[in-house]
Amino acid sequence: MSPQIEMHPQRWGDPAAATSLPETARGLIELAFGITEHPMLAGSTPPAPVIGAAALAALEGVVGVEHVLVDDATRALRTRGKSTTDLLKARSGDLSDAPDVVVRPADQAEIEALLAVAASHRLAVVPFGGGTSVTGGLVAARAAYAAVVSLDLVRMKRLLGVDEESMTATLEPGLRGPEAEALLAEHGMTLGHFPQSFEFATVGGFAATRSSGQSSAGYGRFDALVVALTVVTPSGTITVGSAPANAAGPDLRQVFLGSEGTLGVITSVTVRVRRQPVVKEYVGWRWPSFAAGADAMRTLAQEGLLPTVIRLSDEAETAINLADPSSIGGAGDPGCLMITGFEGTQSAVAAKRAALTSLLTDLHGVDLGEEPGLSWVHGRFNAPYLRDSMLDVGVLVETLETATFWSNRERLYADVKAALESTLGEGAIVLCHISHVYETGCSLYFTVAAKEAADPLAQWATAKTAASDAMIAAGATITHHHAVGTDHKPWFEQEIGPVGVQVLRAIKASLDPAGILNPGVLI
Repeated sequence: MSPQIEMHPQRWGDPAAATSLPETARGLIELAFGITEHPMLAGSTPPAPVIGAAALAALEGVVGVEHVLVDDATRALRTRGKSTTDLLKARSGDLSDAPDVVVRPADQAEIEALLAVAASHRLAVVPFGGGTSVTGGLVAARAAYAAVVSLDLVRMKRLLGVDEESMTATLEPGLRGPEAEALLAEHGMTLGHFPQSFEFATVGGFAATRSSGQSSAGYGRFDALVVALTVVTPSGTITVGSAPANAAGPDLRQVFLGSEGTLGVITSVTVRVRRQPVVKEYVGWRWPSFAAGADAMRTLAQEGLLPTVIRLSDEAETAINLADPSSIGGAGDPGCLMITGFEGTQSAVAAKRAALTSLLTDLHGVDLGEEPGLSWVHGRFNAPYLRDSMLDVGVLVETLETATFWSNRERLYADVKAALESTLGEGAIVLCHISHVYETGCSLYFTVAAKEAADPLAQWATAKTAASDAMIAAGATITHHHAVGTDHKPWFEQEIGPVGVQVLRAIKASLDPAGILNPGVLI
């Protein structure tokens, strides 16, 4: 396997793929927000590492000197995640959250030994997969610890086993999305998990954050794909999941799925896989309003006719994302664009597409053919690159998401949008799409753009707080798939209540009595 591409500390993704804004987009942005060039800083370095010689030697004794790294460049690459807040801090030269040391274990036995060393030397340990967190999930509270260790799982990239009869595969946690898909493809299989972070996020990260991909309507959320996992905790190693289903007490898989590295380090994940699709087809639909499109999605879900991919942009997102909005509606009336995707055998795709086309046509949707769908497929992983290009010219861009039941969708949409618009001020743009759909409800994914204030960190914190307050007040979740991290903790506590917090703290105290795992995150 070739060396993996490292993301730039101040940007998303492959540095070679970073581009400036196209002139057409630049002109529109200048009209809407003005242009203020914000070049990236060169040569920012993290604070000097503070780890003691004895602790460093103990870590080296477990994994070897060559896999214990304290150089500035490596530590900078393992600093925080890729939220706009993270990037704004890095662009200002602030790398104060850098780990003191990056340690790269090769296997489960080394992780077990490393956690023992960390407990003995009072080292905070932050499991690191792809570094794609957007909620502060990689920022440890270091005050009570001798040093912070980034436990980098980059060496754990094996396909450990395939059960072709049961259609399961066991993967190591350091595999990035494309790497996992390539290994499964050798067996004619696919995981089918394609979040926007797919190119850089890892299998371990998918599990630890309860990730949800763009094809979740067909393949399922990642937590629904997991049939077993092995986790190393400071109190010992546990493997959970011995059958496709059981009634053997509470499902302990769910304790670790979404635990964000606070309860243990995931060392293997056994997942349900599917046969590689023979056919992939993507189709656009036009709806006269966001409400009409949402009702159509609900009908599909409740009739058991969901395709592999389904997403719906509101009027504002439809108008901004399309080069020629009049191409799907009347001039000045783009309506709302829905993308549907079908994957599988030729006969299965043909049958599902025909049934869906019949139902959506009866509901007065307009079939736009495959061009909008193929356009979406081509750019499905590109939005974070555009975010960076807009930060370069002084435009604050960020996303947030939530989920609720169908009966509460309109209230949640209106309240969160109003909260964002009122706090970001005149000229701000708030876009939304329904990203994931269930029989009982859906996820709303918001994107905002506003002219950067003098203090963009405070600017976004104010807007994020107002939007998060609106979510909880509306009875929705604080996060559908971005996880809790540090950013969402105040609202997570409100969502689960004091007894829920008590349960999590009790589990944490049992599995991690010294509190060394990702302190300050989630719990």
